[in-house]
Amino acid sequence: MNNNIDNLKKRLIYRSLYRGTKEMDKLIGSFVRDYINKLDENDLKDLEVFLNYDDDTLYKLYKKELDSSSLNKTKIINLFINYVL
Repeated sequence: MNNNIDNLKKRLIYRSLYRGTKEMDKLIGSFVRDYINKLDENDLKDLEVFLNYDDDTLYKLYKKELDSSSLNKTKIINLFINYVL
């Protein structure tokens, strides 16, 4: 079980660092590295869903140009909204 969580964390870190744009790679990668070891298994699954959002949506969310009510509000979304790079 622990091995599965470790593999999930590695996969999520990789996905966060290779999104497509250098700016979002840095922002999302830093966010994930800062929080990944503080998350439980359910939060990690929410993080996986979070990483499926496109860069434009996440950037607008980060810049507070997008109302988070349009997304499935989770702990991850709340952490990201308040994240300071």
